[in-house]
Amino acid sequence: MGRSSNGDSSRLNEAARAGWLYYVARNTQDEIARKLGVSRQSAQRLVSLAVSERLIKVRIDHPISDCMELAQELSERYGLELCEVVPSDPDAPDLLDGIAIAAAEEIERVLKSPEPRIIAMGTGRALRAAVEEVPGMDCPQHRIVSLLGNMMNDGSASPFNVVIRLAERVNARHYPMPLPVLARNPEELRVLHAQEPVRNTMELCRRADVCFVGVGNIDETAPLVKDGFVRPDESRTLEKAGAVGEITGWSYDSEGRLIPDLLNARIASAPLQAGEGRPMIGLATGASKVEAIRGALKGGLLTGLITSEATARALLGKA
Repeated sequence: MGRSSNGDSSRLNEAARAGWLYYVARNTQDEIARKLGVSRQSAQRLVSLAVSERLIKVRIDHPISDCMELAQELSERYGLELCEVVPSDPDAPDLLDGIAIAAAEEIERVLKSPEPRIIAMGTGRALRAAVEEVPGMDCPQHRIVSLLGNMMNDGSASPFNVVIRLAERVNARHYPMPLPVLARNPEELRVLHAQEPVRNTMELCRRADVCFVGVGNIDETAPLVKDGFVRPDESRTLEKAGAVGEITGWSYDSEGRLIPDLLNARIASAPLQAGEGRPMIGLATGASKVEAIRGALKGGLLTGLITSEATARALLGKA
């Protein structure tokens, strides 16, 4: 098994070299073959392997005017401090790759600050995809903290909690929230929040310089339901109460007002604090998320948005 592992590592090393020579040094495949001592066909396969193994990350620097105009309209309509709209694939409008790359660039920009920063993170598929696009860095001056619990109700770790993964990639101190997403009742929540590690983590969340969060819809297809945090009947109750979306578990209506009681009385997440002198940047795309995103924007729950062209058009009534 050791030989196989070493062989796989050597193959990826060769693929990385081939990818660098092709995409960065602008070598032809014939030149790559000569420099690596392989056939032209092998050089071609190595470059393809570099792409399939995600060793190569492509960023397009050319401004795409339609997306920029949509971002400007969204910023003006909702008073956003930051808005990035990335092109949509007509055949896969809900694809996360584009917004993941755009979000990774924004996270990277924050991480490059020489001054210590507290970076608070939500959870979810979009954020997980973004973290995978962040390059390896050395950032011991920063602290990365979770805005919500990293435990499922059965005690297992949430598969989409991103704090530990991001900290590993950038060598930063990290502070996961040692709590379930939902307490069983308000009394249990008070006990959980009274623990010293939790109080310390909550204080870091309060002092965060920037927050990156996902935006979830509220229905039976919602991430909270699919991932087992909320039962379908609880989701239906939220819908009847007017809930259209959630951010770090906090549910809100079409105007961005938090839904009183119900799940919000048991949410263990840090309070939503957008508009209090720090960026709260949301990542979301897809037709199922439009009402949730619009509600968050109307209520000022977000100061920034990274989304896709198709979603931006829907938010502006241009779909």
